[in-house]
Amino acid sequence: MQIKDSVIIITGGGQGLGRAMAEFLAAKGARLALVDLGQERLDEAAAACNAAGGDAKGYVCNVANEEQVTDLVARVASDFGAINGLINNAGILRDGLLLKNKDGEIQKMSLAQWQSVIDVNLTGVFLCTREVGAKMIELGNQGLIINISSISRAGNMGQSNYSAAKAGVAALTVVWAKELARYGIRVAGIAPGFIETEMTGGMKPEALEKMTSGIPLRRMGKPEEIAHSAAYLLENDYYTGRVLELDGGLRL
Repeated sequence: MQIKDSVIIITGGGQGLGRAMAEFLAAKGARLALVDLGQERLDEAAAACNAAGGDAKGYVCNVANEEQVTDLVARVASDFGAINGLINNAGILRDGLLLKNKDGEIQKMSLAQWQSVIDVNLTGVFLCTREVGAKMIELGNQGLIINISSISRAGNMGQSNYSAAKAGVAALTVVWAKELARYGIRVAGIAPGFIETEMTGGMKPEALEKMTSGIPLRRMGKPEEIAHSAAYLLENDYYTGRVLELDGGLRL
């Protein structure tokens, strides 16, 4: 698949890894539909992508809302005339232990903590893939859907909700690759380890040192390294049904 002139939707595209992937693909001439919750960040990201050589437009959408996702996909198809790819990147964190005994009082992860992460990180991926896949088939467009999983899919303490969602995303990558291959649609995944983002940038130096000490390469990954991997998956037409681990050799 040629990235130049391909229409690619990126959820969570207004910031962090989503924006990094968007700018990287824009430099290769991609046409990008950036999806996020905030118009201001979307405008900034779209402007950066256009300056890099792409053709980008921002769309405000909650990926966990079925009606909004359906409307989003219809608008993108109308605006760009095609859809060749999707990167399911949008996600949230609501970390906490399942149970915590504090001074004799047992504290529990709330259902709201659990459900909010499942809604965005798992159901959102389902809704976006379903609607984008249907539109690609309708338009006769072939291409690739990339699901962003995580090293936490193997199970990470304090992340019952996030680990469950990311494990689900990895499993769905395999399922959908088998189901959609007949339509010329590939499905692949990326499972990042610890990456330099706004979130990790705000951590204390000692916490960062502890985090990186267990990584064989002794450093966190860079957003552009994730973006490079996304580009590789888009361009390699024989890659499907697998999750590319990009964690510097770290295993939780």
